[in-house]
Amino acid sequence: MTHPVDVHVGKRVRHRRWMVGMTQQQLAEKVGIKFQQIQKYETGMNRISASRLWDIAATLGVPVSFFFEGVEATKATTGPNSSLPNDILADKEALELVRSYYAIPENQRRRLFDLARVLSDVA
Repeated sequence: MTHPVDVHVGKRVRHRRWMVGMTQQQLAEKVGIKFQQIQKYETGMNRISASRLWDIAATLGVPVSFFFEGVEATKATTGPNSSLPNDILADKEALELVRSYYAIPENQRRRLFDLARVLSDVA
């Protein structure tokens, strides 16, 4: 049986891997394991050991704490009153939007962010 923290950490691994444009195979090779193990980590089927999580974090360019961010909020955002999907970055369109956003130069990205905030306040 999967533990909710293992599922959360696995999702964060998958999201970060997607954000940097890396395949499961590429991540597995850099960490020194089979891609099937990455699949199991990302679904939460297998727990990630501390040393393996350390290697994954280094490969993906984030601190280990990145994988635990939002773990407490997971329960709060999955209830029936939530306006967002349970796993917003699992949606390919949302992920592509985030990738495109970060490809914009910083000064223009800030202006776009401000515009989006104003538009969402109006809605």
